[in-house]
Amino acid sequence: MAAPASRQVRRRARAAPRPRSAEDWWWDRLAPRGSGYHLLQSDSMLLVLSEPGPARPRAQRRASRRTPRQPPRGPSAAAKPKAGLRSEAAAAPAPAPAPTPTPEEGPDAGWGDRIPLEILVQIFGLLVAADGPMPFLGRFSQLQRLTLIHWKSQVHPVLKVESTAVVSFLEEAGSRMRKLWLTYSSQTTAILGALLGSCCPQLQVLEVSTGINRNSIPLQLPVEALQKGCPQLQVLRLLNLMWLPKPPGRGVAPGPGFPSLEELCLASSTCNFVSNEVLGRLLHGSPNLRLLDLRGCARITPAGLQDLPCRELEQLHLGLYGTSDRLTLAKEGSPFLTQKWCHTLRELDLSGQGFSEKDLEQALAAFLSTPGGSHPALCSLNLRGTRVTPSTVSSVISGCPGLLYLNLESCRCLPRGLKRAYRGLEEVQWCLEQLLTSPSPS
Repeated sequence: MAAPASRQVRRRARAAPRPRSAEDWWWDRLAPRGSGYHLLQSDSMLLVLSEPGPARPRAQRRASRRTPRQPPRGPSAAAKPKAGLRSEAAAAPAPAPAPTPTPEEGPDAGWGDRIPLEILVQIFGLLVAADGPMPFLGRFSQLQRLTLIHWKSQVHPVLKVESTAVVSFLEEAGSRMRKLWLTYSSQTTAILGALLGSCCPQLQVLEVSTGINRNSIPLQLPVEALQKGCPQLQVLRLLNLMWLPKPPGRGVAPGPGFPSLEELCLASSTCNFVSNEVLGRLLHGSPNLRLLDLRGCARITPAGLQDLPCRELEQLHLGLYGTSDRLTLAKEGSPFLTQKWCHTLRELDLSGQGFSEKDLEQALAAFLSTPGGSHPALCSLNLRGTRVTPSTVSSVISGCPGLLYLNLESCRCLPRGLKRAYRGLEEVQWCLEQLLTSPSPS
């Protein structure tokens, strides 16, 4: 039976997706769908609250509302068996109706689920007004993630007061902390000092960034102490920081490393002080590294990357964006990188590097002869501002059928009209056709 037209119109209107905004993305990150949490926003705070309890499936709720259908009574209800034959079905007694399944009651989620949300907001507001937000965090026994980023006003006065409270909180509850995001300022050094003291031994993600207002005070971070204080780190991001690694000192044994580290991001928009020696101290014990982002680290050379213990690197970002004008860049050594990781690299960024035409040709040729004869995994290649030649680009496109992004902006050796970024398989193949038919630049 066809559904009424009004119901069909209603279904179509309900199915139309609403365009997602940046706010929707941020809310989904705070409380993902299906995580058992939801958000409540008031004038001065944002609460992440647990759901009231496990909800019954919709089919189970419908089944509980139905009444079991009783078998009809009376002589006319039973089928009369034929004479001389005894029907087993007729002789058998009527089966009893199956009992309605009752859902098992889960454990009581606590008083927070029995109090209206408006009253909870008032309770939390009074506590925060009396003691500040950070001491109140120690009452959350299941807290595993703490974010202190995107401060817009009163940054230094607030952090000067709250940094002591954060340190106290980490010392009390840091054993269960897994992820920590910080905006770096002169006051967050105390928080980092608490991490070096092994207050968060189970920490897996640590991100420190400059936020909106860039801080001119260099970050003093002893590498070996961080390795001892956070031995379970899997992701380490020091974003856009003026990072001054503390020297290890004479006669100091190498640190334990980060044996579980999978991502290291030291990207910066300005020149930093990360060198081959510092990179070796960070990654000498990280064989499982998958992502290495060194954008803006102009002092890193292929020789420093060649000795790293990781063999399955998938993303390597070495782009330089206006940060190397006063530095002498390496002109040779790029083949060391591709020969080591050509079988696993999916993304390679060499933008702004000073490698010569011949050096780049040898480096990208490594993707044409992968072990076992399989196709290379490369799907993103950024050669912006390099001296790559048309023949080299043609060879790498032909040898990497999975290439979906190719940036050739400002490549001085390429013909005019082709110096742009190509996105998608069709655009990349179009670039190959143009390179094969266009005359070489004079």
